[in-house]
Amino acid sequence: MAFSDARCTSCGLALGARGTVQFKCPNCGEANLGRCMRCRDQSVVFTCPNCAFEGP
Repeated sequence: MAFSDARCTSCGLALGARGTVQFKCPNCGEANLGRCMRCRDQSVVFTCPNCAFEGP
């Protein structure tokens, strides 16, 4: 998934700004997850759409 198409897994904000990240799900290793700077900073929960793993 390119940053231009990516969205924050928690809030849906388009990624691409400084401080955003993309990574594979730490549980299943398949789904691409994204986090915006605000959700990372505030430790907002995300849920993997593939395996329902919840993080941060």
